[in-house]
Amino acid sequence: MNAYSPIGPVVGIVGAGQLARMTQQAAIALGVELRVLANAPGESAARVIVDTRIGDYRDLADLREFGKGCDAITFDHEHVPTEHIRALAAGGLQVHPGADALVHAQDKAVMRERLTAIGAPCPAWARVSDAAEAVAFAQEHGWPFVLKAIRGGYDGRGVWVCRTEADVTEAFAAGVPLMAEAFVPFERELAVLVARSPHGQGVSYPVVETVQQDGICVEVLAPAPGLDPEEAAQAQRVALNIAHELGVTGLLAVEMFQTAGGLVVNELAMRPHNSGHWTIEGARTSQFEQHLRAVLDLPLGSPSMTAPVVVMANLLGGDDPDLFKRYEHVMAHDPGVKVHFYGKEVRPGRKIGHVTVTGDDLDSCRARARHAAVHLTTGEYA
Repeated sequence: MNAYSPIGPVVGIVGAGQLARMTQQAAIALGVELRVLANAPGESAARVIVDTRIGDYRDLADLREFGKGCDAITFDHEHVPTEHIRALAAGGLQVHPGADALVHAQDKAVMRERLTAIGAPCPAWARVSDAAEAVAFAQEHGWPFVLKAIRGGYDGRGVWVCRTEADVTEAFAAGVPLMAEAFVPFERELAVLVARSPHGQGVSYPVVETVQQDGICVEVLAPAPGLDPEEAAQAQRVALNIAHELGVTGLLAVEMFQTAGGLVVNELAMRPHNSGHWTIEGARTSQFEQHLRAVLDLPLGSPSMTAPVVVMANLLGGDDPDLFKRYEHVMAHDPGVKVHFYGKEVRPGRKIGHVTVTGDDLDSCRARARHAAVHLTTGEYA
């Protein structure tokens, strides 16, 4: 615990991953003091934020102690029990997003029910309690179809594309509550990042394309290349309307499928998001600054881009943990590449950082970002 008195407002972030770590950069310039609740002192944000408290986000007593003296509480992840969030708010803490909003990012079935009710474009879906109900869904809506864990899935985990009854049996063997969704034959994946403040101001960043590999985002292209302006505007309207209808305060990332028949909403996240890391160098106001502005109910910043094209490539851990020995080549080869490391132990497939490139030409920016990402993680040259 720190002995000093905060100079500016204190924002408490439950969770100490890379999102909280990168929020610290924005907090410094805003004069905001960050406090994080970490599971262990070696976590990503705990390595760089002085006011780090160790505790369990599943323990209400730890959360209440953590919240003392905070002007606002927000989240690095969606795993805090909904009833605990309600209890914190009932105790007088300013929690953003609130429990009534965040549950839609925690529970996929609740999300689908609400999005369907407000008219957001969704695939056919249903709660399924056993394999027989899932097979009946497939017989009505077609094979293949998708089974999803109602809670807890991310980065491709907790998602099963079912082509046979054996696939259905395998999914239910996981022992978690599942829901079924019709398979969406999409052309590409898009994401819209919006922010909304407690008094209702809202802004939207440009629509981006996210490139996935094995269920993990490996690249983000801003703005989404070749996207019709009318469809881009529609995507932004859908995302802003969801934020309004759900009462979101802070950031909302809406992942969408672009299909031949139009846009379909896939997932929601109510926090800074991997699809928005490009905004650190690529937007007038980074997603991390925007989130702090929103949860403190400050005027929101401009979401406009700083360059015609921005490309972000994730760094996924490989077999060699010593990324820094290859850092010099990347910096010398292309001084315009911006590298962000998350202070995480390198493990195969784990997101350990990202690189961002800004410029005028999409192909050039993608090649530059790919060269840096491939060399840093493998030592090879793209």
